[in-house]
This record gives sequence, C-alpha cells and structure tokens, in this order.
Amino acid sequence: MSASPAPPAPPRRVILVLALACGVSVATIYFPQAISALIAADLRVSSGSAALVVTAAQFGYAAGIFLLVPLGDRLPHRRLIVTLLLLTAAGLVAAGAAPTLPVLVVASALTGVTTVVPQVIIPMTAGLVPAERRGAVTGTLLSGLIGGILLARTFSGTLGEWLGWRAPYLVAAVLLLALAAVLARVVPDTTPSSRHRYPELISAPLRLLREEPDLRRSCLYQATVFAGFSAAWTALTLLVTGPTYGMGAQAVGVLGLVGAASMFCTPFAGRMADRRGPDAVSLWCLLGVIGSAAVLLPGGLGGTGGLVVLAAGMLLLDVAVQSGQVANQARNFALRPDARARVNTAYMTCAFLGGSAGSWLGVRAYGRLGWPGVAGLVALTALVALTRHLTRGRTTAAPAASAGDAVTR
Repeated sequence: MSASPAPPAPPRRVILVLALACGVSVATIYFPQAISALIAADLRVSSGSAALVVTAAQFGYAAGIFLLVPLGDRLPHRRLIVTLLLLTAAGLVAAGAAPTLPVLVVASALTGVTTVVPQVIIPMTAGLVPAERRGAVTGTLLSGLIGGILLARTFSGTLGEWLGWRAPYLVAAVLLLALAAVLARVVPDTTPSSRHRYPELISAPLRLLREEPDLRRSCLYQATVFAGFSAAWTALTLLVTGPTYGMGAQAVGVLGLVGAASMFCTPFAGRMADRRGPDAVSLWCLLGVIGSAAVLLPGGLGGTGGLVVLAAGMLLLDVAVQSGQVANQARNFALRPDARARVNTAYMTCAFLGGSAGSWLGVRAYGRLGWPGVAGLVALTALVALTRHLTRGRTTAAPAASAGDAVTR
C-alpha cells in the first residue's frame, strides 16, 4: 500500500491517556503476584500451586501477543483495542468468581490472551510520531506500563488483605470497562497498513525473526532478563510471606512501589536511545541487571536490613529491565515501518515466553536453593544476554522511518 502524507502527531494529552491505558490494562497480568498466598490459603492449595495463576497469565499473554497483536496491522486500532478491553473485563469476572484453582488458572490464561492492549498501542503510536521522537514517546508509554505493573501489586496486595483475593479481579474488571469507554473516544482514527490475511499475519513474526538479526538480538536480550525479572518477583512473594519475614500480601505490594523510579527512567532511556543508539543503552542495562543480582543476594537473611537490600535490589532490577525494554523497542521500530505490530509480536512473544519460564524457574530455584538460588538465576540470565551483546557482529541498522510510513486517514 502506498503511504499517505504524514498525519499530525497526537497531542501530548493523548499520549498520556494512552500511557495510562497501557498501565491499567497490563496490570491484570501482574497483580496475582501479590495475592498468590491469599489464593493458596482460601483455595487450600500449596503456595507453589497458587503460583501457577501467575505463570498461566503470562503464558496466556504470550499467546495473545502471537495470535492477536498482528491484527494491529490489519484492523482499525480503535475497534481492536476496545474489543480486547471488553473481553479482558469478562475474563477477570470469571477469574474472580472461580470456585477452584484449576478454574482460576484457566480463567487467568484466557484473560492473559486478551490483555495485549499495550502491545497494540505502542507500535500504533510509534507510527504516528516523527522518527526523532520515537524513543522518547515509547519511553513515555512504557512509563505508564511500568506504573501499572508496580501499582498492580500494591493495589491487589492491599485490596486482597481487606476484602479477599477475589476483590482485585472484580475491581479491575470495572476499571477496564471504564477505560474502554474512554479509549473509544481517544484512540486516533487509523487505516490498517496491511491487507494480508490472518494466516499470513501470524506467520510473519517467524519470518521477521529469520530475516532480521537485530530483532533476534532484541528478543534474546528481553527474554533472558525478563525471565530473571519474573523469577525474582514470583519468588519475592514466597520469601516475604514465608517464615523469613512473616509478612502479608500487602507488604509485597508496598515493596513493589520501590520500582516507581523506573517510571521516570524510561523516558530518559528513550532519549538516550534517540541520541546514542539503543546498543549503548542495552549494555548499561544488562550490567545493571547483573548488579541487581549482587544487591539482592543478602536479602534472604531477613530483618530490617534484609528488607532494605530487597528494596534496593528490586529497584535496580526494575530500572535496568524496563530501560532495556525501551532500547530494544527503539531498535525494533526502526526495522519495518509497514509491519510494526508484527515486529512487536515477535519481540513480545519471545519476551513473555521468557517471563513465563522465569516465573516457573523462580519457584523451583527458591524451593531447592532458597533466595540465593533466585539471585543466581537473575545473574545467569543477564550474563547470557551480555555475552551475546559483547560478541555481536557489526550490522547495518535500518534507517529510522518517518511518521509518514504509517497509513492513516
């Protein structure tokens, strides 16, 4: 399809609303992390079994990215986003009413499939802004997404302590319905950039992975570090609510707030990626993840000092992983202007497959080796990515595309 003249970039207030939408919608994947102990107690299952709710949601999210996000290149964005929000709200109601753990796990997986709105919004917005602002705007959207991740744990931990683990699911469903009403008016009117049939759309990410070495690198970086990130957060709940600290689900949510600084770091990381290139940002972020593992290591000792260490280590981990995400997506969105949703599909599918595996590995590492095993897993995943980064060959990056590459009306 031929490109139309570049549309006006969305005003800042629209960007901020879209950032808020990213945060609210993605929260449904993360808030079960803070209430898994409450779920285990109420449904009379082990903590390890209750952690399957988190793993199922992340596997569902990875499946949704692969199956649904490519539609962002084929369908008008507004209709797609609102439909996904309505389906997610229905899934949350089903999860909140689940009578048994198997039903809750299935509902969580299905909800995860439709909770992919941020991965539709981010490539859409990248196509609506000039190339020189793409990293900064992506950073703003990711800061909203990070805020949702962080506040999700506090929201669910606090509400779960007051009203039980079902309340966060039901309240989140109401919030998503309100968000759907707002976005039905705010999302810019867009025309699809592709006329490919659905089978071609979902096969395209595999072809892009084969053809784009920079995309493969981004996928490896995020899949590995996000595995360590998910392992740390899943095991943190077991540590803080276990005998070492003996605290409640609310404490897990409050501890999660220490990562709020990453909300302010991602726009900065985006500006650095615009100025110095994403590879320079990726290097510092990978080193930051390894450093966070060293800080986290003594957190298993307990006491006030242990809590301080955990807070500092999780802060550094959050900042490093989320800033690395900005660098990776800046690299990715310069590759194929006419297929940004499919590029994002390949990238985010790999990332959340890594995150899902990390959640599973984190529970096993904690059960067998304790908290030091989890810290070691965080370091190991980052070392894999750092080794690939330091041994990368010189590749010619595709030039950044202008906003005119997006087909809009």
